[in-house]
Amino acid sequence: MNAIITAAFLLSTSVTEVVSFAASSTNCNGRGRMINCRPARTELAVVSPADLSFLVSDAADAISTAVDTVASVSSQDSVAEVTSSVAQPEGFTPSYSKASYYTTLALYAASFPGLWSQVKRSTKAKIKRKTYVSPGENAEGGKTQRQQAGEIMAYMKANNYEVADAGEKIIFKGLVQQSKSQAFFLTFCTALGMASLALVLQIQFQDLELPVIGKPNWFLLTLLSPYAGIYYWRSGDRVDDFEVKLSSNDDDTMNEITVQGNDEEIDRMWRALELQEKGMVRVEGVFS
Repeated sequence: MNAIITAAFLLSTSVTEVVSFAASSTNCNGRGRMINCRPARTELAVVSPADLSFLVSDAADAISTAVDTVASVSSQDSVAEVTSSVAQPEGFTPSYSKASYYTTLALYAASFPGLWSQVKRSTKAKIKRKTYVSPGENAEGGKTQRQQAGEIMAYMKANNYEVADAGEKIIFKGLVQQSKSQAFFLTFCTALGMASLALVLQIQFQDLELPVIGKPNWFLLTLLSPYAGIYYWRSGDRVDDFEVKLSSNDDDTMNEITVQGNDEEIDRMWRALELQEKGMVRVEGVFS
């Protein structure tokens, strides 16, 4: 508002100066008497158009500055009003459902021991028992039990398994070495688990201060994750047993191969020997 008043004052002052200058340019021929005074029409040319435009330009600039100032003040007032309208009222405290919070906390606490179970089971083989079938001696393109047993024995020896017993069932024993990729995977999973535990503890105990260290940094628990890989690696190589039992139907058109051993080894074997699981239909893949 002050800027607008200043602009108006400059404009009025400019006009006053033009009129005063023209009035002072009259010519009186008397000596101390106001006689024969007439305006000197030609003297008004002293105020040039350039001077007049300069004065009007100054006034216009002042008015423009005043308008910008008013607009800026109005916008600041609007921002202040919006800020005050969205500000939290005095004494406001956020609330949440404690039942929902503690239910989620209980579910997390119940599932967290699964991390230790995963690390512990990594040192043991996952034993499964499955039955596969292949064309028998009397089927077209089939194999005898001896031929099928020879293929299985050749595959197992190629994978560092040795025959421990060759009775009704053929028992193979093999040495499974540690895997660096498995050790790194366990370390990574443990780090994620410890990070999630640290986040839960930080939310649950926000104001906790211990006597010596003060407010604890729970995320330091992630430094324990390498011990999962060390635990796996120190367990050493393990010895796996793999059992195979061969049988055929009455008309020798189908051979049944019952295997029991490490799930990963079983999966590799049936793919390599092109066996079909009993009761299942083999479907070729799109890219096979």
